[in-house]
Amino acid sequence: MQDVEYLCSKTCIIDRENMKHIDHIGIAVENLEAAISTYEKLLNTDCYKREVVEGQKVETAFFKTGESKVELLGATADDSVIKKYVEKRGEGMHHVAFEVDDIRAEMKRLQTEGFTLLSDEPSRGADNKLVAFVHPRDNNGVLIELCQSL
Repeated sequence: MQDVEYLCSKTCIIDRENMKHIDHIGIAVENLEAAISTYEKLLNTDCYKREVVEGQKVETAFFKTGESKVELLGATADDSVIKKYVEKRGEGMHHVAFEVDDIRAEMKRLQTEGFTLLSDEPSRGADNKLVAFVHPRDNNGVLIELCQSL
């Protein structure tokens, strides 16, 4: 596929190859076991992977659906970001994750465009990925995750 440039509303040029595709949608849940059962029925497929991410105090469960994935996120500690999110906002969509080839270059590009990143460096996430997050206040209330396969 050729690199095609599009003009965005901020009149900046964006190379559409920076964010390759939606990798997954993250859904915060209170009870991971119950949510897994629900999504296995809903998507008519089994959870193919579970993983604890100690640094984020979260357990994840993944489902494949077409070319994308659904990631369920359950807290593993009372001070987990997911636990606080569910207490404040209830269960539901937590983030949209985009696959990138070079996470550090994409982080730099987004900072240059004026977006607020939640960390200066990517961290190790679930599903064998490096991850970084863009603050939701810059994205119409949606937390954006950048993820790069390791």
